[in-house]
Formats: sequence, C-alpha cells, structure tokens
Amino acid sequence: MIAIYLAPLYLLVCAYILFRSIHWIQVLHAVFQNVWVCRGIGLVYLFVVFSILIAFMAPDSGFRRFMKLLSNYWLGVLVYAIMTLGIADGVRLIIKYPLKNINFPGREILFSNVGTAVIGTVCAVIISVISIYGVINAGNIQTTKYEISVGKKAGKLKSLNVVLIADLHLGYNIGCRQMEQMAEKINAQNPDLVVVAGDIFDNEYEALDNPDRLAEILRGIHSKYGVYACYGNHDIQEKILAGFTFGGRAKKQSSVEMDEFLEKAGFTLLRDEYVLIDNAFYLYGRPDYERPGRGIEERKTAQEITDNMDLSLPVLVIDHEPRELQELADAGVDADLCGHTHDGQLFPGNITIKFLWENACGYLKKDNMHNIVTSGVGLFGPNMRVGTKSEICDIVMHFNRIK
Repeated sequence: MIAIYLAPLYLLVCAYILFRSIHWIQVLHAVFQNVWVCRGIGLVYLFVVFSILIAFMAPDSGFRRFMKLLSNYWLGVLVYAIMTLGIADGVRLIIKYPLKNINFPGREILFSNVGTAVIGTVCAVIISVISIYGVINAGNIQTTKYEISVGKKAGKLKSLNVVLIADLHLGYNIGCRQMEQMAEKINAQNPDLVVVAGDIFDNEYEALDNPDRLAEILRGIHSKYGVYACYGNHDIQEKILAGFTFGGRAKKQSSVEMDEFLEKAGFTLLRDEYVLIDNAFYLYGRPDYERPGRGIEERKTAQEITDNMDLSLPVLVIDHEPRELQELADAGVDADLCGHTHDGQLFPGNITIKFLWENACGYLKKDNMHNIVTSGVGLFGPNMRVGTKSEICDIVMHFNRIK
C-alpha cells in the first residue's frame, strides 16, 4: 500500500524532470520548440515513467521482462536525475533570491538562455556518466579478502578457506552471465566451503530467464565441503512494484520451485538447523528474521542455536541480516556471516546505511565473534551500483590445531 501513497510524489518528481528537460532542449535547438516534437518526447517519456506499472501488470512474457529491465534502469537514472537537477536548481534559486544583491561576473549569463543551455548540458552529462558507470560497475564482481583467527581447535584443521556470497537476486537483473562470472571467481579461490547468506531469488521464481542453465552454472561451484545456504527476505514468492510488495496477508514463504531449484544447483539449504562438518566445526543456517518461511513460525534465539553444540569446536553461522550480534557472541558463535544491506547499493545509500546497522558492510569484531557482512553479488531494483561493489568474500579462518 505504501507504493500507492507514494505514487503522487513519484508523478510530481517525474513531471518536474520532464519540465526542466523540455525547457533545456528548447533552448538548445529551435526544432524542439515544435509542439509535435515536444508531444512525441513526452509520450516516450511517459512510457518510461509508467514502465514500472506496465511491468507489474503485464503477464509473464518477453515483453514483461523487457519492461522490468527498462524500469530498473529508469529507477537508477531517476535517482541521479533528481539529485543533479535538484542541486542545480537549488543553487540557482539561492543565487537568484537570497543572494540577489551580490554581483559577480557572469551573473546575468547564469539566468540567460546560454546559462540554461550550459547548466542543462552539464547536468545531462553528469547523469549519463554516473548511470553508465553504475551499470558497468554492477556487472564487475570483485573479490574481497579477509583473514581471521578463531581461538578453538577444529579437529585436524589448521585453517579453513570459506567463500561468502549473498544477495544473488536471481531474476530480471541477474542471470547466467553474472552467475558464470561469480562461479569462476569462487572456484579461483579453491574454497573448502561456500556459504550463501540469503536472497538467492528476487521474489519471483518466474523471473529466472533460464532456470536449468542457472542451476547448471551454480552446480559447477567446487568446494571441499560443499555449498550451504540460508534463505533471506526476498526468497519468497510475491509480486514487487518499485520495491514494494503486494503479497496480501498470507504468510510469505518460498515456492516449491525455489526449493527444487536449490537442490538442482547443489545447494544444501539450512532452515534453522546445523551440520557438524568433518567433526571439526559447526555450520548453522538461520531463517530470515522477518520472514522465516515455510514451517517456521519463529526462528530460534541465538542461545537456542548453540544449546546442543560442543562449544569447544568452532561455530559458524550464516544469517541473511546482520542482527543480534551481541546475542550471538554471548551464545558462543565464532563467526557470523551475513548479507542483506548491499552496502546501500547506490550513493548516498552507502553513507546512510551505516546509521541503520551496527555493521552495515565489512568486518566487525564483537567480543570473540567475527562478523562479516558482504555487499552482495546481485542487485535489488535499480540495475546499478554507485559507491559500492558487487563482491564475493574469501575468508581464511585460522584455528588452534590438534597435534
């Protein structure tokens, strides 16, 4: 319902951008002063503006996929169009009114047609450069290295090489090409264990372009102990409109197709349960905090996680959201591996996100527990990353070795 309430604001912002853009191009060339040319531009712009709604309402088809992709690119452009035009017009208004008595060279030109043309061109270049960079940057998966020490014995293991991934968001934005790149980078680390901290899907299973090929690519990830995963808040079947859900009051849970896909991909799904691997360490997969999923009314507390464990062995936890860090540390967890935040994904989100989470991205030591939050592989909404990176995390854990 929030999307419905925000719709008037969205339309006002889009109208403002159209008005400013038409004013700018009319100054650039006389051809844009023709009423039919302006109407044509307006119709194309309206098609893009309403691509979000069209994609939401269209039946599953190639047309819907195209509209989803168009709307996701548009949302990213919209963010920087608002910021750039807002700053430009804000500065001009300040100069025009509060500072109207201050004279400086070029003041008259600033408010002339020449000034409008120059400022409009600069804004267009800024928006275009940032948007193109964001798209390219989002498709470049990087490897972030961590090295931690756990003060416990892990059987005969001296160390463990763990690759952490999260937020694949398989769907309209993310498909085979990105997964091939991710699998290649994971295998290059020669991992002992691969863990997936949720949001494997992007809410709609039917958004997967080629499920069989995707499963084949993911099954090609190699590790000594296998690939383990937990579900996140987007690993549920529901429709999305501009980031807002319309799933009704029914319990949010994964679809059977999602569960079957993970089996085909060779992922072992941990649903509020643990495995003892090689009699050396525990791995626990927590369901999502807000949407625990099928058959789970409320997930176990941090203390309940470790109640039946031998805490002389290392305890690793994968949890989609980096919550309850102190509780997990108090319960004897040694490493808490998370995702969810995307590190804000788009500037200035990478700054504001830090006010919402104790550890929004990266590394945090909580007493004796290591918490690592990845910015994720995929994307949610805008098909861009600005000020953040798509990544896999290669974590080398050192243990006290039994002689």
